[in-house]
Amino acid sequence: MYIKSFKELIVWQRAVELAKEIYARTSEFPPRELFGLQSQMCRSAVSIPSNIAEGHRRNTKKDFLHFLRIADGSAAELETQILIAESAHKRINYGKSKELLLEVQKMLSTVIKKLELNANR
Repeated sequence: MYIKSFKELIVWQRAVELAKEIYARTSEFPPRELFGLQSQMCRSAVSIPSNIAEGHRRNTKKDFLHFLRIADGSAAELETQILIAESAHKRINYGKSKELLLEVQKMLSTVIKKLELNANR
């Protein structure tokens, strides 16, 4: 099955949903976080689908794999930032954010492994 657009990728769709959720949760942060943790979390969250899209658009498996790894790194950054946010802003519920993040991380891991396997054939 050939995928014409990155928008057809379920992992990209879920990553966009995650970014929207992170924006919603961080909007609950106090104003002092605007240029701190809030900004960092939003940048990490946006980086995930952005790198998936850029890698897909490059039209080579090697490039796609490279950008998927970058997206996975951004997901790890976001995971760390959520842990910090949970300690700093206890009244905010991060449950949906963590569920979406875990789903995206699992999907990225699966796609990366499949591409690596196909690259070695």
